[in-house]
Amino acid sequence: MTLAVLLAAGDGVFDEYNHALHAAFAQHGLTATLVQDAPPETVDYIVYAPSSPLQDFTPFTRCRAVLSLWAGVERIVGNPTLTQPLARMVDPSLTRGMVEYVCGHVLRYHLGLDTPATTWAPVVPPLAQDRHVGLLGLGALGCACAEALVQLGFNVSGWSRRPREIARVDCQSGPEGLNAVLAQSDILVTLLPDTPATANILNATTLARLPQGARIINPGRGTLIDDAALLAMLDSGHIAAATLDVFRTEPLPPEHPYWAHPRVTVTPHIAAATRPDTASDVIAQNIARVEAGRPLMHEVSRKAGY
Repeated sequence: MTLAVLLAAGDGVFDEYNHALHAAFAQHGLTATLVQDAPPETVDYIVYAPSSPLQDFTPFTRCRAVLSLWAGVERIVGNPTLTQPLARMVDPSLTRGMVEYVCGHVLRYHLGLDTPATTWAPVVPPLAQDRHVGLLGLGALGCACAEALVQLGFNVSGWSRRPREIARVDCQSGPEGLNAVLAQSDILVTLLPDTPATANILNATTLARLPQGARIINPGRGTLIDDAALLAMLDSGHIAAATLDVFRTEPLPPEHPYWAHPRVTVTPHIAAATRPDTASDVIAQNIARVEAGRPLMHEVSRKAGY
């Protein structure tokens, strides 16, 4: 039987993924065809991104799983018509891209590359072992970033909703654990999912717990930061700088104060892109697993929201 896989991901994505997905289907022994449109009752799987106009999953009565192209699923997980199992994207290339983004900007702040010398007055940065990096979020991306930062020699601590264990990382959880991570983070990286529990987790109170002159890197979710509170902390100097890749409204509006703030670096949501070749392999693996009666990889918990 030929499986019908619907790619519901917005304009231009079909051409980007068509060849890669068919190659991945063949590699994993699947007889499947990728379609942009089909009668809902004939669709076996949906490959999905929230940029798609598809919002009502009720007619897809035969669909066995919805496979997200995005790591974040906050724009679909609460959809009341979605009764099919949902898998988020955990793509090796996406993870690698996030690790490179985080390590690059941590090193940029660590080495003081934003303040080039104008006179011959050498300022030697501390070694990584004397700098503390904190991570909020120790999922697949947070764990990979923590391990890479440890390899670079940084003192690393991390906070997650549930207790975790990562070699050479001080793993914390709960309210007291959050305070402990904040209090010692010279550089703070936020990689939490977007849930009601994480909204504005960096606010006036929690930002004040960071050391004077701390720096923030947010490639996680725009909702994690209270923008007004961060701007106030930047203006006061308590927060020395922030690199922001994600925002409540994207594209970031031209009039937003982040664009002109001298202590803010804006990047246009580039930290962790999904790459067609590796993402297609993950999707094909998951379809093959379901066809073999095995559980989905990276299945989303509706209760937790990720």
